[in-house]
Amino acid sequence: MSNRTVVVVGAGPGVSGSVARRYARAGWDVALVGLDPEALTTLGEELQQLGAQVGWADADVTDPGALAAAITRLAEHTGRVDVLHFNPSAFRGKTPLELTVDELLTDVRLGVGALLTSLQAVRPFMGEGARITATGSAAADKPDPGAASLGVQKAGLRNLVRSIDKSLREDGIRAATITVNGVLKPKDPASPFHPENVAAAIFDAAHQPADGWRDEVPYDG
Repeated sequence: MSNRTVVVVGAGPGVSGSVARRYARAGWDVALVGLDPEALTTLGEELQQLGAQVGWADADVTDPGALAAAITRLAEHTGRVDVLHFNPSAFRGKTPLELTVDELLTDVRLGVGALLTSLQAVRPFMGEGARITATGSAAADKPDPGAASLGVQKAGLRNLVRSIDKSLREDGIRAATITVNGVLKPKDPASPFHPENVAAAIFDAAHQPADGWRDEVPYDG
């Protein structure tokens, strides 16, 4: 297959589903990896109705073997990956005084570590011009103490993406986080923070000109 392909990790309702729809509307093939088989099927069938060629696989993204196998299987079918979009994060309503070390590391494994697995699995299918994007958050800079692990995840994610960008730029592959500086408004289509509008900003960030590439793109709505 020669059509452009995006792989969305952490696919389901919300921003990840909106990202998948944005690419489908642009004529891309879409590969979805997520935890919930029912949600994946619902989203996949919706994308097919938009005219996209779609594949999906359920996997626990904190399981490196399962995640890598799912991505590899989908990428072998498409033959190429032009964009990897990484969306997972864990919300845990605990303050630093309540949060345990094991809980923090579990959340970082999901919101940061799974990007490493995704990148390493998808890299053999990426050529010059490929892009990696990740859903960032204002929590990286302004953490909510009532959800302490989220800020750690998003700060770590941004740092890792910057390392990826520096590591791969000589190969013509770039990476960026899109920092969403606002609260999602899924019930308000007119809001700049409706998932569809956030997804449009993520799509645009993946298509930045290479000579002006930013490894972090703030989205202020």
